[in-house]
Amino acid sequence: MKKKNSKDGSGSKNQKPVNTEQIRKGLIVAHRGVAVDVVFDDGECEMVRVKRRSGHVVGDGVAVRGEVLKRLPRRTELRRRDARGAVHLVGANLDVLGIVVAPRPAPPSGFIDRAIVAARVANLQPFVVLNKSDLDASAELFASLLATYSSAVSVFSLSASKGQGLDPLLDFLAEGHRGAFVGTSGVGKSSLLNVLCPGIDLGVGEISEYGQGRHTTTVATLNTLSGGGELIDTPGFRDFGLVDISVQDLSEHFPGFEKARDSTCRFRDCRHRSEPGCAVVELVTQNQVSAERYENYLEILQEVEAAEEETRRRGWKN
Repeated sequence: MKKKNSKDGSGSKNQKPVNTEQIRKGLIVAHRGVAVDVVFDDGECEMVRVKRRSGHVVGDGVAVRGEVLKRLPRRTELRRRDARGAVHLVGANLDVLGIVVAPRPAPPSGFIDRAIVAARVANLQPFVVLNKSDLDASAELFASLLATYSSAVSVFSLSASKGQGLDPLLDFLAEGHRGAFVGTSGVGKSSLLNVLCPGIDLGVGEISEYGQGRHTTTVATLNTLSGGGELIDTPGFRDFGLVDISVQDLSEHFPGFEKARDSTCRFRDCRHRSEPGCAVVELVTQNQVSAERYENYLEILQEVEAAEEETRRRGWKN
C-alpha cells in the first residue's frame, strides 16, 4: 500500500511545519493597550499586537517572530502597590528614578521615602525633583527637601512651565541614564516631560478644586533626550505602596539613615526600634537623625511588618 504524503512532502501527517520566520530582537518604546511599538536592533520600528493585560511595559526587551512577541529577561523592574492593594509595574530596565514633587499638591506623607526605598531595592538610583519652583511656597519646600534628602540623593529645583533650572537635570540624565518620573497627579510630570522632550506633546491637566491633579498620560512611551539619556512617561498616581520589601530592605535603604553605616548595630537583624546597641537610635538621641524622620521610618516599618505577616499567613494556608 502506498503511503500518503503530507503537504510538506515529509511523509508524516503529524509533523508540524517549520517556522522559518526570522527572530528579531528589539525594545518596546510605546504601549497602546492592545499593541506596542517595537524598535528593532536594525532601527526599524513596527507595531505588534498584544493582549490588553499582557504584562509588557515600555522599556522591555523583546524577541519577535512574525506576530509572536516574547519578553526577554528584565535587568531591573520597579513596582508599586496602590491603596486597594493592587500591584502595578512602574517600569522595566530603568537605571534612575525621578521622584517629582511640588508645593501644590503637596507630597503625601511618606511618598518620597517609599519611592526612594523601592528604587534602591530595585537597584535604581533615585533623585528628587521639585517642580513649580516659581511658586512662592517652593523656597520653603526646597529648603526642607535639601535638609532631609541631600545627604542621600540628588535634589533638583526647577520650573517646567517657565523653563527654569533645567540644565542640571539635563546634565545628569545625559550621563546615559534611562529613567522615569513618578509623582502624584498634578505635580507637573507631563509639563516636565514636554519641556525635556520637545515634540512629545503630552496633555497637561489642571489641579482640581480638591487640590488633586488629574491623570493626563494615557499612552506610555520611551523618549530619547537630545543631549543623551532616555525617559519613560508614566501616569500619575496618589500612592506608592511598597511591594515585596523586607524589614531588612527598609532598615538598609531608608533615606536619612546613611550616617548609621559608619557604625554598626549590635544585632545584624536590627529593626532600629528598641534593640540595644542600635546605631540609628543612638543617632536620634544625638539629634543627628530628626525625630520626625525616625517617626516616618517607624510608620513605614509597621506597614512592612504587616505585609510580611500577611505573606506568612498565606504560606501557612497553602
